[in-house]
Amino acid sequence: MRAAPTILHLDMDAFFAAAEQAAKPSLRGKPVVVGGLGPRGVVATASYEARRFGVHSAMPMGQARRLAPNAAYLVPRFAFYRSISEQVMELLGRLSPLVEPLSLDEAFVDLEAGGVADDSASARAAGEKLRTDILATTGLAGSVGLAGSKMIAKIASEEAKPDGLVLIEPGTERELLGPRSVRILPGVGPATGEHLRRAGMTTVADLVEAGEDELVRLLGRAHGASLHRMARGYDDRAVVAERDAKSVSVEDTFDVDLHDRVRIRVEAERLAERCVGRLRASGHSGRTIVLKVRRYDFSTLTRSETLRGPTDDPGVVREAVGRLLDAVDTTGGVRLLGVGVSGLADFTQEDLFAQAEARAEAETGAVPGEPEKDGGVGGGEEDGPGASGAGAGAAGGDAIEEAAGSVERHWAPGHDVRHTVYGPGWVQGSGVGRVTVRFEEPGSAPGRVRTFAVDDPDLVPGEPLPLVGRGPE
Repeated sequence: MRAAPTILHLDMDAFFAAAEQAAKPSLRGKPVVVGGLGPRGVVATASYEARRFGVHSAMPMGQARRLAPNAAYLVPRFAFYRSISEQVMELLGRLSPLVEPLSLDEAFVDLEAGGVADDSASARAAGEKLRTDILATTGLAGSVGLAGSKMIAKIASEEAKPDGLVLIEPGTERELLGPRSVRILPGVGPATGEHLRRAGMTTVADLVEAGEDELVRLLGRAHGASLHRMARGYDDRAVVAERDAKSVSVEDTFDVDLHDRVRIRVEAERLAERCVGRLRASGHSGRTIVLKVRRYDFSTLTRSETLRGPTDDPGVVREAVGRLLDAVDTTGGVRLLGVGVSGLADFTQEDLFAQAEARAEAETGAVPGEPEKDGGVGGGEEDGPGASGAGAGAAGGDAIEEAAGSVERHWAPGHDVRHTVYGPGWVQGSGVGRVTVRFEEPGSAPGRVRTFAVDDPDLVPGEPLPLVGRGPE
């Protein structure tokens, strides 16, 4: 705990949806929902306009459509969101060498370590300047919390939403927390909250009054003691600049249960390629390959295989996933597949490459690890927070379309396109062999809508255009 509120927590407001509104002038001020659009899709982010209808993150997309039928429903564009996140994180890095990212749109900053704040006035000034700089650079709003600990700074940023700043003076934590629900504390989810409620504890003050011994009896030594400290406002966790990843994983939920064993294997191998792409991007290799299978009846099986040493070779990972899949009963259908790599290291075991190559040459004459050329592997908008399980990439990648023999081009709502005559735009919708495109850019006025055949040679996928900063308002 610090004597000055020099720990800052930044949380970008409705980040994915706000980024889409900034990129698409016709959506500004209108309800926007980002997530998986299939029957089993879920909401990743809803704009504040959509939240007024009751739409919120993690809600089934079908329910969101019933609540807000006139909202714009878009698939995520994670490459675009990452580019904005990099700009925001660069601004945070100017404040301090100690920046702890929690996700694309959220981070802690130690202002004291950066020498930009040592009291309430200087901390508030740094926070306000950060919000102004983010707006000027990206055109997006972020909410800032300032406090003497990470826990209270995060609570402060929640109170600041949307587009605000809240500073909580050190020494006032107990007064602030006392009347709040126990769910406000880190580590208290629905199950723990219900367990505490049955024991007669619904507020943070109830936890303090119950005492550490009672919480330990209810929750165990580590959790009970930690919860009692947090209830009293104590949190001495440091801002850590490097957050070591424990694993890398990807998964997809399918709109329709998969029954064909060949199709299931194609999906598993595609996920293995995507996972290795993430692994390499993070600069790691890993020893343990994990396969996750959720079956038609919602039962979930997890199988793993630990290699002799760490690897980032796609062929090795694909082969391991294939062996794990062979040991799983998929009778009845598969609704979700996931592939992960854990036991991470920052080096590879070279003999694993030689082993995989020798085995592949002996069996097929092929060299493992060659990337597939169908565009359905290796990242892009489907790879990122909120895509897993959202249905955004489920049963829709180019690899799967080719495997199924489909020749019709797929245009996902929200994706960028470019026309040789009309220039850049984005997909509003498609179906029955037609695709509707609105032609506009981040800095333009709302654009016109035109419709084309899905195989129109003049219409091609485009790249996201940079956002236009708005400057201080």
